Amino acid sequence: MGGFQVTYIFTGVSLVLLFFPFFFLCFVSSSLSLSCKLERKFHLNEMHKPGDVVLGGLFEVHYTSVYPERTFTSEPQQPHCTGFDIVGFRNAMTMVFAIEEINKNLNLLPNVTLGYSLYDNCGALVVALSGALSLASGQEEQFLLQENCSGIPPVLGLVGDHYSTFSIAISSVLSLYNIPIVSYFATCSCLSDRQRFPTFFRTIPSDAFQVRAMIQILKHFGWTWIGLLVSDDDYGLHVAQSFQSDLAKSGDGCLAYLEILPWDSDPSELKRIVHLIKTSTARVVIVFAHEIHLIQLMEEVAKQNVIGRQWIASETWTTASVLQTAHLTPYLRGTLGIAIRRGELPGLREFLLKIHPDQSDNGRYNNNLFWEFTFQCRFAPAPAGWLEGGGALCTGQEHIENVDTEFFDLSNLRPDYNVYKAVYSLAYALNDMLHCKPGTGPFRGHSCATLQTMEPWQLIHYLQNVNFTTPFGDQVSFDENGDALPIYDVMNWLHLPDGQIKVQNVGEVKRSGFKSEELTIDEDKMFWNFESGKPPRSVCSESCPPGTRMARNKGQPECCFTCIPCSKGKISKNNKDFWSNPQNDHCVLKKTEFLSYHEPLGICLTTASLLGTFICAVVLGIFFYHRRTPMVRANNSELSFLLLVSLKLCFLCSLLFIGRPRVWTCQLRHAAFGISFVLCVSCILVKTMVVLAVFKASKPGGGTILKWFGSMQQRGTVLALTCIQAGICTAWLVSSSPAPHKNMQYQNDKIVYECAVGSTIGFAVLLGYIGVLAVLSFLLAFLARNLPDNFNEARLITFSMLSFCAVWVAFVPAYVNSPGKYADAVEVFAILASSFGLLVALFGPKCYIILLKPERNTKKAIMGRLTINE
Repeated sequence: MGGFQVTYIFTGVSLVLLFFPFFFLCFVSSSLSLSCKLERKFHLNEMHKPGDVVLGGLFEVHYTSVYPERTFTSEPQQPHCTGFDIVGFRNAMTMVFAIEEINKNLNLLPNVTLGYSLYDNCGALVVALSGALSLASGQEEQFLLQENCSGIPPVLGLVGDHYSTFSIAISSVLSLYNIPIVSYFATCSCLSDRQRFPTFFRTIPSDAFQVRAMIQILKHFGWTWIGLLVSDDDYGLHVAQSFQSDLAKSGDGCLAYLEILPWDSDPSELKRIVHLIKTSTARVVIVFAHEIHLIQLMEEVAKQNVIGRQWIASETWTTASVLQTAHLTPYLRGTLGIAIRRGELPGLREFLLKIHPDQSDNGRYNNNLFWEFTFQCRFAPAPAGWLEGGGALCTGQEHIENVDTEFFDLSNLRPDYNVYKAVYSLAYALNDMLHCKPGTGPFRGHSCATLQTMEPWQLIHYLQNVNFTTPFGDQVSFDENGDALPIYDVMNWLHLPDGQIKVQNVGEVKRSGFKSEELTIDEDKMFWNFESGKPPRSVCSESCPPGTRMARNKGQPECCFTCIPCSKGKISKNNKDFWSNPQNDHCVLKKTEFLSYHEPLGICLTTASLLGTFICAVVLGIFFYHRRTPMVRANNSELSFLLLVSLKLCFLCSLLFIGRPRVWTCQLRHAAFGISFVLCVSCILVKTMVVLAVFKASKPGGGTILKWFGSMQQRGTVLALTCIQAGICTAWLVSSSPAPHKNMQYQNDKIVYECAVGSTIGFAVLLGYIGVLAVLSFLLAFLARNLPDNFNEARLITFSMLSFCAVWVAFVPAYVNSPGKYADAVEVFAILASSFGLLVALFGPKCYIILLKPERNTKKAIMGRLTINE
């Protein structure tokens, strides 16, 4: 079996391949002895420490790179890293500190030693990707393969990277290896896409939350006219898109301009942008960009002397000390921004003080650079001209304890705190994985991972479910998108009497229930860079004064408008319950109108209703007192009593139409009216049917018909007919219930309170059912009008139903054409008129006989066999 050569070519990130394709060639050779040899290594700034499990890290220890000139015949070379980033170096040291702290912890990963492999990204994407590939493939020159391809991977997880763009590219690569990445500073909301970045996590909130937090601040101070500057990268462009979308949805402001800050510090472009800021009426400028952009931008701001602007900083530069210089302070003091959650790391200062050039086991990431930067010296051999220029040589004996630099200022740990949480997230996930009990694991066959067989993809499961609390008291966990619990500190740049800047905490923004943002700010602590000492106003157009309204300016944002006089009687479109005074400068409540108990019309109708109720009660008393007399007992006295009760209810239900409409009165008035009248008309209908049945029964062979009109059948018929109406009312109230309504269509200066019927069909069916029963009763009574005198009650029913139908036929056009309260008055009048008509027509003659002609109240007289002289 001969030897073979295998070549792996990475093509996942086309943008980087365009600039530096040779970095993504990794050659692996294999022979019969099953050994692999790394053909070429990247020459990077790195730091390593072995361990049972190794965690990788990518940090910005240098913030810029110089690329060497290339020829077609030259060997590819790495760019030269320049510009030592002291904060980035501290971030890397914080990871080392966290790992050493974990190794000393007997309760976390006992019997397991964590190691690390750290790389410097040099502020260059190609260097960051080179470091990521080195972490994924390992650094061993040659190693043996196990027959089952098992073994601990070079790194189990990665902390980093600093930039969103770098994280997007690195995550795209390492997701192919299923290596989990926990970033401490990449905020692009695009990284929350689990389809594109399934192995990406972060301990910093995404820009989606940062944007919503910014909008909450704008809303709090009433700033609606804003300028937005973003960096020309994934971070800035995604923020711009998200900010525009969320601001439009909130309706709380508009963008005066949106400008993209160039990476190449083009002087003419910066000059144009700053001139736009200076001439714009927007007093608030939000900047989502990196420190390098702000340095270039603010230099131009100082040149053009742009004052009177409220700067709002994103988390990338809120605490940047590089901007807190004497010549930029007049412009940036009072800056308001949001910052990563601050934390405290006990023991970190002591750890940092132990850093010394003699520590030589750190690979090419040696501490000489840090020492030279801190003491402004050079180790021998010094660069040419250094000594001649007055530079000092480093001896390694300098006293670092006496140095007062940003590196040792641990009062404002923010990215470092996120690094600490990222390391502990991986450690807790690994701890949970190694404590899995066989047979209960989450993998195939309920298996568990072991220290000898674990793979990076297995750690992702446990990382997704990690949940712990830091010594500072913050809970750390990840949601379904790998995002941390969102919380930001609100910061303000306080100008001290000595001219220095102090970045102070003045509040916080955090996620509350239902994924909304909750903002708390202590305005008393805030410093404003304005003569008034108060927050500035930043609006495109001032609010329209009373008597005028907004008119949109064509082609301009909705925050920009012109104020024009309101139409007659109006001051503001939002004050619908108000009307203007004659001078159009003050709002007064509109007059309200409804059928009231206190006005003459309402008093008259109420009096008539109570009078009808009283008369019904009197008649009911008369009938009850004379209940054993023939006049009362004739034609089913029970129906007569029920008819009087229903008429009493008809009179009383009219009171529901008087007074200010409320929900319960609107729902009850038509239901009570409909059921009361159906009960009344049903009794009349059954009485009419009984009259006809008795007449037919008096003829030869008609005796059997009366068995269908007994007392039980009469009660059942009335109940059945009434239940149908009750069903109609129930369906109407459930489907489209009547409700109070403010009608402003009749008169502009008046509000008419009325009950909207809800469903016109329901109201029509209710009236129609009453009408059908009334017409049927009228027709039957009309047919029985010529019966012998001893059955003359049919004439009374005919007359009563004729008056009833006449009233309600006249009601419909009158009701439709009556405005406002008069519609209710018409309906009450129809109820009272029809009720009085039935009461007088049906019971007037009977009461006359009972009270004034008792001699007629005998069985013989009623049967027509006795002649009585008037």
